[in-house]
Amino acid sequence: MVRSGKVETVSISEEGSSSPPNWCFFGWLLALTQLLLHGALGLVLFWVIYYLGGFGWQDQPKLEFNYHPVLMIGGFVYLSGNALLSYRSFGCCRHIYKKLFHTVFHILAVPAIVMGFITVWDSRNLSVPPIANFWSLHSWMGLTTMGLFAIQLVVGFFSFLILLCCEARTAALRAALVPVHATFGLITFLMAIATCLTGITEKAINSLGDWYTAFPPEGLVVNVLGATLMGLAILMPVLMLIRCQHRGPSSISSHSSGDHDEESERL
Repeated sequence: MVRSGKVETVSISEEGSSSPPNWCFFGWLLALTQLLLHGALGLVLFWVIYYLGGFGWQDQPKLEFNYHPVLMIGGFVYLSGNALLSYRSFGCCRHIYKKLFHTVFHILAVPAIVMGFITVWDSRNLSVPPIANFWSLHSWMGLTTMGLFAIQLVVGFFSFLILLCCEARTAALRAALVPVHATFGLITFLMAIATCLTGITEKAINSLGDWYTAFPPEGLVVNVLGATLMGLAILMPVLMLIRCQHRGPSSISSHSSGDHDEESERL
């Protein structure tokens, strides 16, 4: 079809109305993922406040440690998870606004992660006797995850903010960085989930000891929290990789030379 000098190709799927169910399925997955994100944050708060005695500061190293699981799950899972979903949750917004939400969530995650690291460092060093640092698999995974997160922040800032100063000249480079940045963002999130799982398991074993095998209520809360995190590890890649068609009930997809403007905006 030729319209105002532009060549437009129109393709109609055989099933005709496949898009609405696809979009509906995607919406349910998105809602379930948000439920799990909020559930993980709520469960870790409940665990820490109800079973571990709440929060304290440097005069109570054991209670100061309790900030660590809350802040790390809040930063690495809840805020970073919402940062990843910003490109999926706000489908009605322009790409620049999605990018803004993505950036804000990551910026909010930074102080949570930093404070989470400081509190566990303090709590171990101020304990009597002091507890050694960086000896467990959990701590090694945590350092790796923080390193990946820091690299992602630097690359994201460099490629999507600084290079915008020379938008026309750097469009190709930024387009090449998009899949790399997105892939490592998902890897970082999955590493954070794995680190949280090892961390809460380590804490539960240290806190409950042999009683953990007797299925106490605290152990049940920890296990449900772990299952929630595993659910996120399954759903988040699906949401990031799924291609959802939502252009209309007739499943009509139009490709014209005007699409280049949209692609330029996405960069």
